[in-house]
Amino acid sequence: MSIPTTHPFTFDPTYGMRLEQLLAVKPPEAPDGFDDFWEARYSRAMTVDPRPVLFRSEITHPDWHVLDLVYLSTDAFRIGGWLILPRQGQVRRGLVVGHGYGGRDRPDFDLPVKETAVIFPCCRGLSLSAHPPISENPSWHVLHNIDKLDSYIIGGCVEDIWLAVSTLDALYPWLSGHIGYSGISFGGGVGAIAIAYDKRIDRGHLALPSFGHQPLRLELPSVGSAQSVQEYQAEHGDVLETLRFFDAATAARRIKVPMLTAVALFDPSVAPPCQFAVANSIPKFNEIFILDAGHFDYPGSAEQEAVLRDKIGQFFRVS
Repeated sequence: MSIPTTHPFTFDPTYGMRLEQLLAVKPPEAPDGFDDFWEARYSRAMTVDPRPVLFRSEITHPDWHVLDLVYLSTDAFRIGGWLILPRQGQVRRGLVVGHGYGGRDRPDFDLPVKETAVIFPCCRGLSLSAHPPISENPSWHVLHNIDKLDSYIIGGCVEDIWLAVSTLDALYPWLSGHIGYSGISFGGGVGAIAIAYDKRIDRGHLALPSFGHQPLRLELPSVGSAQSVQEYQAEHGDVLETLRFFDAATAARRIKVPMLTAVALFDPSVAPPCQFAVANSIPKFNEIFILDAGHFDYPGSAEQEAVLRDKIGQFFRVS
């Protein structure tokens, strides 16, 4: 292990916890109505016809056909993104790939997958799905309607993932039952919730998942969007009433498909206890991959990422 010992933060991004302690972190109790809340949202999302439209992209790649994509999500949001298709082989699997809170400006062509149609959606308010007055700044985006349970922005972002799956279903109906999800940080958090309630997703990879164990997330010093939520809580004092319904660790207890979860021992942006709360909550078929650090450069990171990429390739391989 090469957990960073030198860093610029005023707090300890390990929070003084060793691996054994992190593996013992449990999710918070679900609030009353948690499942009803998400099942109703999923049912509503399934009434939306995504009506995907594809355009030839200005982005080119030797191994992939690249298409610009627009589809409809809930609340009539137009979601932008990309669809990439392999130049070699048939399309035998689908994959939706979420993004971190920095958004996305192009597809990830280094994904270790083959014979796979891959959608890279930009969740509402971010990157190709920018929608003023929603801020593209993560510190403000994460606060959008945080005082309103039914319209908090994170719920809409989960629905955007469900409609990305619907888009793959619409374009390639033969992929039904063979659609996966992969997401990091912000994309890992919304992905945990999306997978928990969407039986069309047959497996998932979450890396450094955010939004886990919201009570801890409000307490542990952090940078980025978590710090913004903590500052809001300090001023308003009632944010947990909403956040309990948007807890990736609570949702993860409901996941019933194979999962590969990568979590870090040191992370200033997504506190490791919150990440591990998500990974520890997944009931079965879950492999937990340990990274020395997340959201921070460290010696050995390239080697660890290479091992993880190999695992991802095996996990999403076409059988």
